[in-house]
Amino acid sequence: MSAPTAARIAKLRGRLAAADLPAAAFVPGPNFYYLTGVHLHLMERPTILIVPVEGPLWALMPALERDRWSVEMPEARTYYWQDSDGWSEALAALARDSRIDQLAVDAIRMRHFEAAALTQAFGFEMADATPAIAALRAVKDPAEVATITAAIQVTEAALEHVIAKVAVGMSETEIRAEVSMALLANGADGTAFDPIVLAGAAASDCHGIPSSNRRLERGDALVLDFGALVGGYAADITRTFFCQTVSDAHRDIYEAVREANAIGLATAAPGVTFDVLDRKVRSVLEDAGYADLIRHKTGHGLGLDVHEPPQVMIGNDQAMVEADLFTIEPGLYRPDDLGVRIEDDVLVTASGARSLSSFRRDLVLVG
Repeated sequence: MSAPTAARIAKLRGRLAAADLPAAAFVPGPNFYYLTGVHLHLMERPTILIVPVEGPLWALMPALERDRWSVEMPEARTYYWQDSDGWSEALAALARDSRIDQLAVDAIRMRHFEAAALTQAFGFEMADATPAIAALRAVKDPAEVATITAAIQVTEAALEHVIAKVAVGMSETEIRAEVSMALLANGADGTAFDPIVLAGAAASDCHGIPSSNRRLERGDALVLDFGALVGGYAADITRTFFCQTVSDAHRDIYEAVREANAIGLATAAPGVTFDVLDRKVRSVLEDAGYADLIRHKTGHGLGLDVHEPPQVMIGNDQAMVEADLFTIEPGLYRPDDLGVRIEDDVLVTASGARSLSSFRRDLVLVG
């Protein structure tokens, strides 16, 4: 087990102890990867990691994963099973040998399939570990920050390539194809999420789906929201451009969003709550006269998931701490007209915050 993995498991054990939960179970997904450094697919074969507050790790593992798992996680007491034999006896043996008398599950990720299997094998109902593990990954270690920074650099290089290619008459799907190819060409392992490419009035749909029937026209806003996936970690950046020209009304909306983005970065700091940050950003948009065009919170945590804790929103009174990493992405959306969003990936430092994304925020014309 690597030193970062050991430290993360120790952090989880502390959280479980504080919540009076003797053990927690995980299936492949972000938390599983965070705790083990092993990426496995969530499929029809039950694959389960159990982390107790004390004692050894336990795992149920398909035999086809033995070679990799045994090398990466030799400390885990693993019960392997063959497709031809089925998994029931292996899981029953794990339950018997572990002597765990209470087990909580990663309820957001775990399917009913695995939870029911655990209930049958252990003989008791599973508890919910979500409150104990919800913010497990919020504070990023230096290796995570470095990986996310690399993903951001790939994303920004791809963005530079794409805006140089954009031209009047291109469809949203054609531009999206350029995005995907540019990400891979610049070193991404893949896309962190389906790229959002929306032009003109379609950009007023915050998470709209690109269409081959919509083509970029002179004066259109063009929202590009995408991120590279590197080493399992995501970038998430949005910039809004205008095709060849921009009206005064659209420029005013853009500048309000840009100011709100800047205020957000200036406000973020240890001890400041996410509620305060969201209110400060919203107030810029409201004071500019656009309260009715606000559609969403200011941001969200970013890491192994594109959206993870903490949530930058009114009502979240959690105070920021050093190494929190989240987006600041104010936006304004006028139906049947345009949408404008400027999104950066921000790291809280000892004395404030810095944007890991540096792509220019001034109004840029393309096409």
